[in-house]
Amino acid sequence: MSGGTGEGPRRVGRPRADQLRPDSGRPPREELLCAAAELFTVRGYAATTTRAVAERAGMRQATMYHYFGGKEELLAELLESTVAPSLALSRRLLGESGRPAARRLWELCRSDVLLLCGGPYNLGALYLLPELRGQRFAQFRRMREELRDSYRVLLAGTRVGAELAGDRAALTLRNDLVFGLIEGVMLIRRSDPARPVAAFAEAAADAALRIAGITPPGPPGPLPIPAGPATPGG
Repeated sequence: MSGGTGEGPRRVGRPRADQLRPDSGRPPREELLCAAAELFTVRGYAATTTRAVAERAGMRQATMYHYFGGKEELLAELLESTVAPSLALSRRLLGESGRPAARRLWELCRSDVLLLCGGPYNLGALYLLPELRGQRFAQFRRMREELRDSYRVLLAGTRVGAELAGDRAALTLRNDLVFGLIEGVMLIRRSDPARPVAAFAEAAADAALRIAGITPPGPPGPLPIPAGPATPGG
């Protein structure tokens, strides 16, 4: 849609497309998410203004507010996009009770690393922001906690989990180590972004299971690469 003169009357409430916006082919909402992802991870969340996000997306600040209420809303959607695909996979894997739990846990670890490290921006670094304690990010925290619990259920179904039956604290500790490693690989990835993501994800999954005391089952052949976070180019 063009913002030039000569168009007919615009519908009330419909945002005007800006001539400033680059012709990237992305819808404005995705353009804003992409701009926010870049600026939050490169400049920092606190140092990024809504005006900067709008300008990076090639639109006016007033237009941005038609799609997002502010920085918190942008950040919340970006963060939730880093968890939602893995959460959906974990729910499916939990239902596949006929398959070995160690295999399913390995697949979840691998897929989670592919998701967190496969996009153009290191969104996982945003997990450390103090702002995430706010109410606006309660949904993200709930999603992340459900994902962590899915890891624990899968771990409990392994040989190690059976050995730890009755010692919930020990099982929780093993699970926190596994979950912490998977989320922590984002920092390793940032130090060497040239590493092939698929090989990196498989190595991380192997390491996570070894931390839990489980012999990695190894890849069962080519596995699908999960859809990345909801940022263009991810």
